[in-house]
Amino acid sequence: MIAATAPGKAVLSGEYVVLQGAPAIAAAVDRRVHVSLEESAAECHTISAPGYLEGSWSFLLNEAGEFAWQEPLPGATTFSLVEEVWKSFDTAQWPSLALVIDTRAFCDAATGLKLGLGSSAAVSVALTAALQKYRAGGSNIETIAMDAHDRFQGGRGSGVDVATSLHGGVLQYRRAATGVHGLDWPTGLHYRYLWSGQAASTAGKLAKLVEGRGQGAESGSMDTLGDLAEDVAAAWSLGDLRQILHTFPAYIDALRQFSVDHDLGIFDAGHEELAQQARDNGIVYKPCGAGGGDIGIVLAASEQAIDEFCERAREQDFHVLDIALENRGVVFAE
Repeated sequence: MIAATAPGKAVLSGEYVVLQGAPAIAAAVDRRVHVSLEESAAECHTISAPGYLEGSWSFLLNEAGEFAWQEPLPGATTFSLVEEVWKSFDTAQWPSLALVIDTRAFCDAATGLKLGLGSSAAVSVALTAALQKYRAGGSNIETIAMDAHDRFQGGRGSGVDVATSLHGGVLQYRRAATGVHGLDWPTGLHYRYLWSGQAASTAGKLAKLVEGRGQGAESGSMDTLGDLAEDVAAAWSLGDLRQILHTFPAYIDALRQFSVDHDLGIFDAGHEELAQQARDNGIVYKPCGAGGGDIGIVLAASEQAIDEFCERAREQDFHVLDIALENRGVVFAE
């Protein structure tokens, strides 16, 4: 059996404008996707996906290399990410494989809702790594995972989530040739992740952004947001705690205006109220990534300030998540 595991992620700055070449700061989190595969005596390949779907599903590949599912799927795109990764390999002569993709760590245990930690990117990375090891080497894992995930997202993604899952830790990411630059977590910067209790669709928001820009939606706020993302990235690269906490409020204001201009609802689901409360108390809170639900992060120079803020957030039905920075990227299980 081959088993690979990859972490989730949180985008701390640069969301949306990373698509235009601005830097994003992202951190891997210690919730991990677990993928395993082993040869099977069954006639078909099989897949089970705890945390995503109950049950087991089987498929063959026809002469054209297309998936022939042996049972009706809940939807035409149910396993489209798996298909995109699988098609990256020449599997015609492979024996039947039993595949397990476990994303339960990326869901709220009580409701089953996704937390918004980048499960699809982590699946892309871990599944690519497992299949690559089964094939015994070959093309770059990052290239395959990036390309497959990009096809899965219809070409709308930036790749920051895949890069973070692959490398782990904190990184500055640009879509341009400069790529990934590893960073340290700043000394003295305390943090906590909070979940809004509502799942959000990153793909839906990216599609809305593209549609709005195609119709001539305001783009000045994107330029401003990109400039301020540069400021946050510069402060983080220096590890300057005071400067990081100083640059974030202006970035958050620009993100709010960007959301209004493009009707994205980034600060919906209670994020706006928490952002204002944080500012009133001299600390930082913002939604992570696409926003409109999912998670946010509170940042401060004081652990006590974080604790007090989280108590107020709980009263507003936010959930404080027991997750932390994960320095390991994709790894193989023993």
